[in-house]
Amino acid sequence: MAGGPSTVALAAAVGGAGGMGFLAAGYKSAEAVGQDIAQLRAATDAPFGVNLFSPAAGGQVPDDVVAVYARQLAGDAARHDVSLGDPRFDDDGHDAKIELVMRERVAVVSFTFGCPAAGTVAALHERDIAVWVTVTSPAEGALAVEAGADALVAQGTEAGGHRAYFSDEGEHEEYGLLVLLHLLRAQSEVPLVATGGIMDGPGIAAALVGGAAAVQLGSALLLTPEAGTSDPHRARLTVPGATRLTRAFSGRTARGIVNRFMEEHDADAPSAYPQVHHLTSPLRAAARAAGDADSINLWAGQGHASAQARPAGELVRELAAEAHAARAGQPSPARGRPSPAPGQPSPAPGQPSPAPGR
Repeated sequence: MAGGPSTVALAAAVGGAGGMGFLAAGYKSAEAVGQDIAQLRAATDAPFGVNLFSPAAGGQVPDDVVAVYARQLAGDAARHDVSLGDPRFDDDGHDAKIELVMRERVAVVSFTFGCPAAGTVAALHERDIAVWVTVTSPAEGALAVEAGADALVAQGTEAGGHRAYFSDEGEHEEYGLLVLLHLLRAQSEVPLVATGGIMDGPGIAAALVGGAAAVQLGSALLLTPEAGTSDPHRARLTVPGATRLTRAFSGRTARGIVNRFMEEHDADAPSAYPQVHHLTSPLRAAARAAGDADSINLWAGQGHASAQARPAGELVRELAAEAHAARAGQPSPARGRPSPAPGQPSPAPGQPSPAPGR
């Protein structure tokens, strides 16, 4: 949920409701992430996690490949009267952010876009920091377990936003969440956190029965008032619409709601992250300000139409109650019924601990 939707207020609300909130560190400086951590600690005593981008595998894509794509975007830039950004290659300040989370001793550090080195995992463990690694396949799961991961975040293809592939190059077999949980559980006893397409209590229950120890929510929280989701993005989330995997906006495969920009540019977009992300960033910012939903990345999972515009804490408590009911074979509580207040019994070990996804 980097790039806007992830906020201190959202993480605090989720933590206050008995889940574990996460702060997205992507696209921010280490200093800005440090400020978020300080603000979150001032707002809540609940443990929380920080999600980091692993450096892109494969190195820098040749400049001429990105230049060809930039020429194809000239019309979009002119439409919004902006210049395209500098398609630079960087590692999102990875080392500085590792130093930050170790210094701050946050409860959990999760990684996406790759697996941290075993030495990095060991260094985090020395500071009593749990390490979660997001995986999209059994092969990635095996590498993460070998590196010492404490938990695997199993990202089904239903999930919105960027795919967590360790490498974005080439073709990938796409695994639905329940199949991925089954395959990961067959090869390791490391706890699994399920994410992708989970929008309600029965969905949480299905993931838990399928082998997960907890679930991670993303799209389900995008309409909450605490989320930093932009107005044009919010408007499109409420309307049923197809989603698709694309590299058009960032140069890295991600799932979003199909719009004009995706339709026009997906076929030509190179696998060039983060260069394409930086290239299109000014254009997307201008489009968001103008309310142009057809020119921005509308990251969303396949279940996005079920998102609810309700306070995050209220929603998390209700989803936990629905999941308990579903696992007990009882009808789900009526939507909108007041949820248990903080301090009332929380989910038992192995029950859902919803947290905002990336």
